[in-house]
Amino acid sequence: MFTGIIEAIGIVENLEKRGVSGRIKVRCPFAPDALKAGDSVSVNGSCLTVIDFTGGVFSTDVSSETLLHTTLGSLKKGNSVNLETPLTLNKPIGGHMVTGHVDCKGKIRTRRDTEAFSIFEISVERQFRRFLVHKGSVAIDGISLTIAELIEDGFKTAVIPHTLKSTTLSSRKAGDEVNIETDIIGKYVEKFTIGNSGNGVTEGFLKEHGFMRGKGE
Repeated sequence: MFTGIIEAIGIVENLEKRGVSGRIKVRCPFAPDALKAGDSVSVNGSCLTVIDFTGGVFSTDVSSETLLHTTLGSLKKGNSVNLETPLTLNKPIGGHMVTGHVDCKGKIRTRRDTEAFSIFEISVERQFRRFLVHKGSVAIDGISLTIAELIEDGFKTAVIPHTLKSTTLSSRKAGDEVNIETDIIGKYVEKFTIGNSGNGVTEGFLKEHGFMRGKGE
């Protein structure tokens, strides 16, 4: 679990494809004791497991599922990536609860820079748009951001200069793909209200769970 507050920018040292899976090596500014084998780390919003951390470079294996549904498969040597270590009991939640399980790849449709902030318009795969809520949270490449406006095929978000400077969004432009993780709260709400039946909250559902009683009870 992460917060979406990026702690550092890493540089890809190597992406080695191994059949349908792969291994990524990333140089980072973390202290020598910040990561060890078995720890989790968020790389552009995708939760990965560290297998080695030596000389300021950590290695992690990447599954075929992750390569297919995230932008990690298109990384190249020298690319910058957003990094965050996991949430702990003494770590402030400055953003929102981010799982590191990327839903899909989104695409930056437009970027408009102003003196106060930059406005990104991002399209999202249709099946995940229902989890986007006006003024709700969304993670873009692991960055916790607020949805400023919903549009037909995605959303708009306004990014302040500090966030631009501290993350890879500073170099993002129209046409670039980004990792999208929608707010986990929306997914659980849908699960609890619709369940496996897909019928939503019906009179039968309410009776079954004790929310409705017959006359005279």
